[in-house]
Amino acid sequence: MKTIVGNDCNQARLLLEKGEIVAIPTETVYGLAANGLNELAIHKIFEAKGRPLSNPLILHFSSKEVIKPYVLDLPPILDKLSDFFWPGPLTLLLNKSSLVPEIVTAGLDRVGVRVPAQPLIQDLLKSLSFPLAAPSANLYGMISPTQATHVYNQLQGKIPYILDGGACENGIESTIVGLENEQVIVYRLGGISLEQLSNVIGYLPQLKNHSENQPLTSGMVKHHYAPNTPFAYLEADFVFEENKKDGFILLKDNRPEIPITQKYILSETGDLKEAAQKLYAAMHFMDLKNYSKLYVERFEEIGIGISMNDRLNRATKKFEE
Repeated sequence: MKTIVGNDCNQARLLLEKGEIVAIPTETVYGLAANGLNELAIHKIFEAKGRPLSNPLILHFSSKEVIKPYVLDLPPILDKLSDFFWPGPLTLLLNKSSLVPEIVTAGLDRVGVRVPAQPLIQDLLKSLSFPLAAPSANLYGMISPTQATHVYNQLQGKIPYILDGGACENGIESTIVGLENEQVIVYRLGGISLEQLSNVIGYLPQLKNHSENQPLTSGMVKHHYAPNTPFAYLEADFVFEENKKDGFILLKDNRPEIPITQKYILSETGDLKEAAQKLYAAMHFMDLKNYSKLYVERFEEIGIGISMNDRLNRATKKFEE
């Protein structure tokens, strides 16, 4: 199969209507999309990614109004969150209606729904008569893509079309929330921080973002978002050795002893939002450099830094066992 990269929404629409899969841009990461009501098309997502069928998908819609037939209810507190953060990087886990195929939710009763903000995907969604089921457009467990080239490098020959919307603005997947005992629960840390959620609901939501058995939603597995190169945290007592071909991903250029050719600086000013936007791109870039090992700095545990550390914890975990 030849994989074409382009920015033609009409071509993407025609392929999706025929039951094909298409990589799509969002403000978070690129997704691998199919008609969310077509089980055969959705199977192609799992096959292309190598993703287990036990791992649920998220449905993407053009607006909140369009979501209503696909869910049984929208609790007031989650409705309030949607008013603040949609369109944007927030996914709500809601009780699904019979319109949602079992393959989307891995047989579970709740479905993740989201209204993305990226203009190109908004145009595409408005042209379709169905929602798009879409996890990230990468091989299962690998680094999420934030540029069309990231998708192409992993999925060329497996999908017919990549809709190129440029670099993703946020660079971190959506935050996933739901309700348990009338309390907001965060199932996946993401582009909306815990503090931002707290500002709307009036309390710090509980975090339940790990699953030992079947995941309740996307992003809950232990090993994820990982490069091929061995990946570890850069500890405070690390001593740089010139004769080792290691690579380093740093928030700021605070390690002058490391040659510029061996490091990727995420933000000259130490801005966490800028760092989040560039984090996956840095991992992709450095993974192609044939380093013996990659090291990354932990981020401060505030705001979006908590979400970034969550991704790095899962990525480094793969090489600890």
